[in-house]
Amino acid sequence: MATTEAAPPPTYDGSNRAPSEPSNSMAGLVSGIINDAQTLLRQQAEMLKSEVREDFKRSKRAAEFGALGVVFGTVGALGLITALAYFMHEQFQFAMWASWGIVGGLFFAVGGALGWISYGLLERFNPLPDKTLNALKENISWQTK
Repeated sequence: MATTEAAPPPTYDGSNRAPSEPSNSMAGLVSGIINDAQTLLRQQAEMLKSEVREDFKRSKRAAEFGALGVVFGTVGALGLITALAYFMHEQFQFAMWASWGIVGGLFFAVGGALGWISYGLLERFNPLPDKTLNALKENISWQTK
């Protein structure tokens, strides 16, 4: 009966080659550390790309729904603005130009306040994947030392 030899177990890098004899030399240890650091940097770069890609997809989907919301909201708001101006003209006997001026001024003030709030929110927004970038910076600074 012929016995089959089992393949060597995969090494940490995924290959099926037999592990080499352990090197006790300083050059071998340094070389192993550098290889591990380079592998770590590649993995973190891939993680960064994946994270940015995922954030982009999520932002794109939100922007699509937001754009539809803006279109429908604009059409609805224009109808309500028109109705409000005519209501003020009929109920309070304002001149038509005065009704439109009051309604326009009111919406201008609300729009300005919302724009100011939006500006403040965008100033604090950071779209970069901070955790991954900090890990990459730390590893690069460690390698350069």
